[in-house]
Amino acid sequence: MAAIGIDYGTSNSEVVYFDGTKHHFIKLDPNVEQSNKIRSSVFVYYKDDLPRPPVSAIEAKVAQIQRAINDQLEKAKNSYYEAQDPREQRVFSEKIDDLRAQYHNKPALQRQAIQLLLKYMTVQDLSLNQLVETGEFAFGEEGFKRYLKTPDKGRLIYSPKNFLGAHLVPGQKAAFVGMIAKQLAFFRQSAEQQLNQTVDTAVIGRPVRFHGTRGEEGNSQALEIMADAAKKAGFTHVEFLEEPIAAAYKIEPNLAKPTNVLVVDIGGGTTDICCIKLSPEKRSNLNRQQDVLSVTGARIGGMECDKNLIVKSIAPTMGQGLKMLSGLPVPPTYFSDMCAVDDIPRLNHFFSDEYGLDITQTMSIIKESKLLGRLLTVQEEKLSARLVNSSRLAKEMLSSKTEITLPLHYIEADYDVDLSVEDLNRSMKSWLSRVKRLVVECLENSSEAPEMLFITGGMSLSPIVRKQLTQEMLPNLPVIEGDAFNSVCEGLAIQAARL
Repeated sequence: MAAIGIDYGTSNSEVVYFDGTKHHFIKLDPNVEQSNKIRSSVFVYYKDDLPRPPVSAIEAKVAQIQRAINDQLEKAKNSYYEAQDPREQRVFSEKIDDLRAQYHNKPALQRQAIQLLLKYMTVQDLSLNQLVETGEFAFGEEGFKRYLKTPDKGRLIYSPKNFLGAHLVPGQKAAFVGMIAKQLAFFRQSAEQQLNQTVDTAVIGRPVRFHGTRGEEGNSQALEIMADAAKKAGFTHVEFLEEPIAAAYKIEPNLAKPTNVLVVDIGGGTTDICCIKLSPEKRSNLNRQQDVLSVTGARIGGMECDKNLIVKSIAPTMGQGLKMLSGLPVPPTYFSDMCAVDDIPRLNHFFSDEYGLDITQTMSIIKESKLLGRLLTVQEEKLSARLVNSSRLAKEMLSSKTEITLPLHYIEADYDVDLSVEDLNRSMKSWLSRVKRLVVECLENSSEAPEMLFITGGMSLSPIVRKQLTQEMLPNLPVIEGDAFNSVCEGLAIQAARL
């Protein structure tokens, strides 16, 4: 039996096994160079026809058909009573009998209702729960490429983790349990095949606070969903560990003496910070909560930077800021709604026919309608996730370049947007202020001052972030160099081995 660490992230996920001496990275995505990392997004799709509509929709359509038959029946009755010729009365009498038979033939009405529903039904009409129960799953780059090729065949859940702490109705909660169970089962099976042994235990990383506005209630819901999904995926023993504490466990063996370390973990969806007492002598201890001096976190991660870069620097080339004939600006909510890939109801609203009609009507009362036409293309072709992904790539490229040209040819031929480090700086300004406030909060809550600083998570590689934290905010704190992408999962694997 083996125990693994699972870093179930907002943007990417990872699985690691620690044998007591060495970390073994489980290959999860053969379509990328670093195959131990896999996109956390899920594409749920249908190869052929959509599934049978839900019973409630069928019954509603049957009732609608019956109302139409009843209207015809009343007209036939009136015509029968008005007819003077017996032969004409006989014709209407036969029609009345036929309509009554149609009205009461429930199986035929249901078949007709299903045909009508399927004729006009799209994937967007299905509930998330029905989608998860009846659709096929594609993970990683395969899923994202399939989404880019046939977005109308399914739905891309850009970051399932971002929804776990949000307000969910019962059906949605069950849907996320089923969806994440599919992912965790894939992770477990991949580990079993590569380790050649049964995997029954997992330590799964968790943020200090899950993405959501429901506080501790949201955190409890998120952990419950993850625990239920892990059980459904075949794990018999699951524990959760805060991600910054897991990162601390990874660097602990390299310390020469007991040290208070400030760990700043900035991931795709959350920023989590802890101040913890680390010591090489304690690395075999299972419970280390007494060594945690303070811990805090918030739902501010790299994805917010991706969306901010769109709103601040890309949206102006799509009509943001234009004035309508009334003198009022084009509704700014168009562009924030366009980026809401982590808010399913809001994104579904953006993709609705009514929303597209609203954008079209706005285009008729502005001068530069071509720019807003780009927004309409994103709306009609459901390109939000692709645009946010392009913004993420731009953000990463601007970490090593001062200027780039971002091609958005999937929106419009020859549509390029020039972006600079200054644009990225401007889009990250308010986000960075919030990150720094979290650091201050953690330091103020700690009974002892940190002696070293460790920055991890994908956003820790940003020169803008590192400069703000190491030079502007904590210039006198020595920095521990480590793996920004793997430290959390390696720490989770260490904890799993202790179990």
